[in-house]
Amino acid sequence: MDDLIRYRIATAEEKLRSSKILLDAGQYKDSIGRSYYVIFSSIRAVLAERQVDFSKHAAVIAYFQKEYIKQRIFEVKYSKYVQQAFQIRNSCDYDDFFIASKADAIEQYQRAEELLEAVKQYMNEKKDRG
Repeated sequence: MDDLIRYRIATAEEKLRSSKILLDAGQYKDSIGRSYYVIFSSIRAVLAERQVDFSKHAAVIAYFQKEYIKQRIFEVKYSKYVQQAFQIRNSCDYDDFFIASKADAIEQYQRAEELLEAVKQYMNEKKDRG
């Protein structure tokens, strides 16, 4: 696994820890934001294996959907995780009067944790195959 992939996974792990701290403190919008960035950093780690990156979040997500979800490299459920995380994070950050619930924050945290683990497993399997 190259340095950029390791760095992006480490970034995702750090953001996951931050998300948990914020969740436990009742800061649900900020926790959701950190959970989104766990997912985003995890996806960027996957794209780094092909030396692909984009300046826009939507482009990173679209590439992941096309090249990894549609090709069944990652389970289809992760498509929903990514799309919903992107939408709820945007609502938290930009919509006036948006209220994030504890349940929303827990769900986003758990999904981020699950996707990160799937990415780490994928990368370890790639490494083991050589």
